[in-house]
Amino acid sequence: MPAHRMSLMAAALAAGLLWSQPAQAQQWLAFNVGEFSLRGLDGRIDDDVLLENSTVFDIFPSDFSNVTFGGEWQAGIGRHLEFGVGLDYYRSTVPSVYLDYVDFDGSEIYQDFRLRITPVTFTLRVNPFGTDAPFQPYVGGGVGVFNWRYSEVGDFIDFTTFEVFNDRFVATGTDVGTVILGGVRVPIGTWFAAGFEARYQHAAGTVGIDQGFLADRIDLGGFSTRYSIQFRF
Repeated sequence: MPAHRMSLMAAALAAGLLWSQPAQAQQWLAFNVGEFSLRGLDGRIDDDVLLENSTVFDIFPSDFSNVTFGGEWQAGIGRHLEFGVGLDYYRSTVPSVYLDYVDFDGSEIYQDFRLRITPVTFTLRVNPFGTDAPFQPYVGGGVGVFNWRYSEVGDFIDFTTFEVFNDRFVATGTDVGTVILGGVRVPIGTWFAAGFEARYQHAAGTVGIDQGFLADRIDLGGFSTRYSIQFRF
């Protein structure tokens, strides 16, 4: 059975176990905002389009760091476990030019590189102090379904004729990956809490070198930090 189907089946099983818990299980609705950064050049997968682009264009994966925001429903499974289902959104546009080439009139040749990632995540958190403690550190992990869109728009060089042409290259996909996380929740009274979380995601998609990109794949992996306000119900 393919790995992505096994991951989705595991998430569905976890959800089923959660719904079998008593109705009085503690539940939270969390809204978060933070920053997402792609993995650096030294940590990216082989045949990655951003890795290849960095040899031709004045662009680096770190340029794509930008705001991420989203929400998550969390529900307790006993005192020390929580299951979560979350949806996040990230988008970044990075302007660039060629490193070693200019137009015939000496002007720069400009492009925009855009990346959007919208992950749906299924996670399990382990809280050693219990979900009713006044200070609740936790660690956890799970699977994510990463919907993404990557595009390159602007002026490009045809290295056969060295003519400059305007074009747009777009790739989209939905791929399954993994998530590792750790953080802390601090309840404020009975119905509210504040939280901080660090999260690492690992996933990759295919852009297609036959579609005009300089490499075949795109590494969607990266690290995010997020602050949240949470409501108990």
